[in-house]
Amino acid sequence: MSIQNDIKTSQSDLRTISTLLGDALSQFAKLFQNEIDLAKAELGEKAQQVGGALGFFAAGAMLVIPALVMVLFALSAALMSAGWSQPLSYLTSAIAAAVIAGVLFAIGINRLDSSNLAPRETMRQLEKDKDTVKGMVR
Repeated sequence: MSIQNDIKTSQSDLRTISTLLGDALSQFAKLFQNEIDLAKAELGEKAQQVGGALGFFAAGAMLVIPALVMVLFALSAALMSAGWSQPLSYLTSAIAAAVIAGVLFAIGINRLDSSNLAPRETMRQLEKDKDTVKGMVR
């Protein structure tokens, strides 16, 4: 009788282990789906940041062009009245415009820096989930 009792106990233990393993896999699947939802939400937020940065690019370009043209004409006129030749004064104005454009592009690129756009929260949570699953498997 003892052997039959041991066999029944072993079968019961196997069912319990398979049930636990099934529950663990089910919980992992739910956890993984939650992480995917979190990633979608975070990436949507990052896309809004990119859209905002592009809006700043567009607004900066639209507003700076007329003002810059007037400033460049004024600079050229001032240089010509100071005795500079017309070509040299226009070249100096063009260089000033290039410097201003470079500053604007640098600001826009800084706002689009990949480290600011990475889904940090999702990546941190996925690391936690990986550690949790490792603990469940043990």
